[in-house]
Amino acid sequence: MPQVVRSRIGALHGPSPVPPLPHRFRSLADREAVEVLHRAARVLVASLPALTDRLVEALHAQEPAYRAAIDSDRAEVWQEVHHSLRHNVGSLIQPREFRESAHRTSRWIGEIRAEQGVPLDAVLHAFRMGGAMVWQDLVDETARRDPDDIRLLVHVAADVWNFVDEHCGVVADAYRQAERRLSWRRENRQRLMVAALLDGTARIADLAEAAEMLGLPEQGRYAVLAMAAGPRGPGAGGVKGAGAAQRGPGPAVASGAGAARPGPGAVARPPVELPVGAPGTTALWHPGPDAEFAILPLAGSPGELSALAAALDVPAGTRAGIGSAVEGLAALGDARRLAETALRACPASGGTVLLDEHLPDALVVSSPALAGALADRVLGPLDRLDPADRDVIVETLTAWLDADGSAQRAGARLYCHRNTVLNRLRRFEQLTGRCLTRPRDAVEVSLALAGRRLLGG
Repeated sequence: MPQVVRSRIGALHGPSPVPPLPHRFRSLADREAVEVLHRAARVLVASLPALTDRLVEALHAQEPAYRAAIDSDRAEVWQEVHHSLRHNVGSLIQPREFRESAHRTSRWIGEIRAEQGVPLDAVLHAFRMGGAMVWQDLVDETARRDPDDIRLLVHVAADVWNFVDEHCGVVADAYRQAERRLSWRRENRQRLMVAALLDGTARIADLAEAAEMLGLPEQGRYAVLAMAAGPRGPGAGGVKGAGAAQRGPGPAVASGAGAARPGPGAVARPPVELPVGAPGTTALWHPGPDAEFAILPLAGSPGELSALAAALDVPAGTRAGIGSAVEGLAALGDARRLAETALRACPASGGTVLLDEHLPDALVVSSPALAGALADRVLGPLDRLDPADRDVIVETLTAWLDADGSAQRAGARLYCHRNTVLNRLRRFEQLTGRCLTRPRDAVEVSLALAGRRLLGG
């Protein structure tokens, strides 16, 4: 709350910051000014309740940021103002005894007002209003008692306003420190809430609070994006995600329109821009041990996830997986697991996989042991060949499947004649006992190739 003024006693009785003047009049005038100040200050101490009333009324009339607080709890504001004035007017008479308590009061007020969300400019304005009112009362009391003594107050005027500025600095520093603590707590709460949603451990009773805290609709439509840099780890979503080392405790946000920008709790830019999303909502990024995750609010338009996957421009060597859409914040744990499955289905070289468009690959990576057993059973006979010969057959088989069983298009991709493709396919059938025209065998071959490609070996 508004602060008052400091006596110049400390400066008068301590070492002078400059060499003393050779005459005595200045020193005498200072001592007389201190005595005048003490007399006026004692009168202010005796009338602190009335001074407090006037200052509270002035704040209500002149500082809008305090008006709501005064209207809601005038008694609390009154006590705060009175406490501040009592300690600081006391500093006029006994500076050594009251200086530290006055500083503690200013720090306490700065912290309280930061927690209440009162703008710092308003708090500093209130302090200066208090300083001006106390100074005016000192002048008025001195003029009432002996008008000739007013000239002596000039000797302490600079110290009065230096004191006001000093306490403005104290309250501003305390305010900013409290603001940083509050920001950290808010970011930490957001981080923990996002982590609980993605883990699927958030309580149903907490979903409404989470929706308000994160600015997301509780019953909206969502998907999760998982992103990691570098090759896949065994049975995991990948190595630490792009940008993870730069993140702090809170989630980062990116606008659905694609412009990455700081939001509540944001401390770092997301690793990529998101080109689509629900209008007016944000995508929340959250760092995990093996990947970065983004909660994507969706507009529900047809083909929305396909458009996102096509437009997502991930850095070279980065893998991205987008899970299927889910309904409501309560299902985000499932959405994260689907995104991790899509991430595991990404090639080691990088790229983006939309789960809904790669379900066979998702089946393979979802059960690595079974996928490996299938690959060994179907493709195992090829391992007895020379590696170069084996790779040619696998490459041809893959190109033929990618070309929807067209030897002509597969040959164009491999820069060879269609008959060469057919000869290699027949050799594969002879070695493995599989028939590529039989649907069951074709499915098993396709899944086995996906197993070898995605799981290695």
